[in-house]
Amino acid sequence: MTDQQPPAVGGEVVRLGVSPTEAVVRFSTGTEPDGAWGGQRLLLLRERPAFELSHWCGTCPFLFERREGADGTLSDQQMAGRLRDGLTGLDDDVLRAYGSLLPDGDYVPLLLTIVPELVAPSEPRDYFSHEQVATWGLDTFWGLPAHPRTVYYRTHETPVSDGQHLYEFVVPMVPPTWNDRAIVDRFVERLQHDGLTPPTAIAVSTLDVCQPATGGGTDHYEHWALSHFLLDGHHKLEAAARLGAPLTLLTLLSVAGGLADAADVARIAAIRSRPAARR
Repeated sequence: MTDQQPPAVGGEVVRLGVSPTEAVVRFSTGTEPDGAWGGQRLLLLRERPAFELSHWCGTCPFLFERREGADGTLSDQQMAGRLRDGLTGLDDDVLRAYGSLLPDGDYVPLLLTIVPELVAPSEPRDYFSHEQVATWGLDTFWGLPAHPRTVYYRTHETPVSDGQHLYEFVVPMVPPTWNDRAIVDRFVERLQHDGLTPPTAIAVSTLDVCQPATGGGTDHYEHWALSHFLLDGHHKLEAAARLGAPLTLLTLLSVAGGLADAADVARIAAIRSRPAARR
């Protein structure tokens, strides 16, 4: 598969956010168990665990696993009209509005064009059952692939180098079955009109760079996992996936929230602008 995507808009680091005690969404490290060298990585929504994330070691498989706190969306009614009409560039008002949900830190704002594909665990396009197993093998205790406990969207992938490959995911805070059917249908109608700017969804993102310490699978290489945790735009994503239509995603990529150094995070806009290609 090859597909030329419009280039990613953005890529410069900005400082956004509020104090951690005020943040509605934040990354957290759980209590470090006895004998462990790192606590559990979590994405919190209103101080409740929404997703468990990849382990700190960097040699463990990439992970997002839905938890009980992933039970709500974060629409901003003042920004709703702008996002429905669709952004064509970075909008400072939108960045400030959604940045105020996040903890103070460095973020890379990106405006991406995506064509979302809805995927369920164990389906043919499930990353965790296929690409991840090919590199890490099955879980040594359970003898099964990792299970994210959620459907999710695959959007883009491209080589970083011969031994590195970027996979991109959009992870909904609530499953599509929770979406209002009438609103989804309205977005389907809008997306079918040629000539209109695609609507825009909003996310906060992490980059996890993971590679096994030993070759347990059949295809050993470094996985760059770019995960967009959806804050606003659940109905838009479902509508676009139903049609196979493009829309835009404005995301705030956390420099400190993932398992990648700042230099790799700084490369994402350029890497994300490359043509899509499966490994």
